[in-house]
Amino acid sequence: MTLAFLAVLIGLAILVWSADRFVDGAAAVARHYGMPPLLIGMVVIGFGTSVPEMVVSAFAAFQGNPGIALGNAYGSNITNIALILGVTALIVPIAVDSQVIRKELPILCVVTALAAAQLWDDQVSRLDAFVLLAVFSGLMAWTIRQGLRKRKDEMAREVEEELKAAEMTVGRAFFWLFVGLIGLMVSSRLLVWGAVEIAHHFGVSDLIIGLTVVALGTSLPELASSVAAARKGEDDLALGNILGSNLFNTLAVVGIAGSIHPIVVGPEVLSRDIVVMSVLTVSLFLFGYGIRGHARIGRVGGVMLLLCYVGYTTYLLSTVLAR
Repeated sequence: MTLAFLAVLIGLAILVWSADRFVDGAAAVARHYGMPPLLIGMVVIGFGTSVPEMVVSAFAAFQGNPGIALGNAYGSNITNIALILGVTALIVPIAVDSQVIRKELPILCVVTALAAAQLWDDQVSRLDAFVLLAVFSGLMAWTIRQGLRKRKDEMAREVEEELKAAEMTVGRAFFWLFVGLIGLMVSSRLLVWGAVEIAHHFGVSDLIIGLTVVALGTSLPELASSVAAARKGEDDLALGNILGSNLFNTLAVVGIAGSIHPIVVGPEVLSRDIVVMSVLTVSLFLFGYGIRGHARIGRVGGVMLLLCYVGYTTYLLSTVLAR
């Protein structure tokens, strides 16, 4: 059992490190071959923080542990809003832009409703998975088109500056790209093995392990990037990072895992985990409309979100101890 815990800890550490190297290398390669800075920011860097969830869930599905794959995706969504936004708001209150209320949040709510509808029969079939991937592809195409229509874009300028500051040769970029990719694969396999061993030892389901330990670990890149963005005063980036990650998890991560191995789950996923994920998502509307004209997630809101995370995690652990 000690070996399994070490596997999880070492796997998570290598996973986070590898994700950073992979994204840095991919961004540099994309720039070398002429990809516009805006696309690098939206596609490579924007979804780069969700690479750990994607790789871990894919490996879990390949190894016949789809519960970890689904728990990782939905657990990461809950962790992103309740824990990461909560911690970030405690450090620096986050202003909520009106565009988030008009565009990003409604899309995330619709996607969350789609996920709930697919679980009505207690499974994510391959057809469900392909639908999720098709919706994700459509959203990506639409987002990229909208972004490229803007003549001047702040994200493009920031990405250009970051790439110039971290200038690397194409050989070095490919080196870190492949090192990051290999690290992601090795660490994901190590993490999934350790998580499965722990689950079997304590007699808990793969789903619970995915919702807690694995989800928390794979969400560490989002925590780092959101806190850093908020401290720089880039509130849109801090909140947009979370919303984009949740869209990626719900559509791409579950879609990839479900296309590899159909996911059969118990009814508690729909009645418990999807409900918590939906309530947290809708709660962002309340912060967005604000009180007395202040549309932001302040420190009080941060405490509320953290209490939700603690309450949810405590409930999950209590269901395990009650057995």
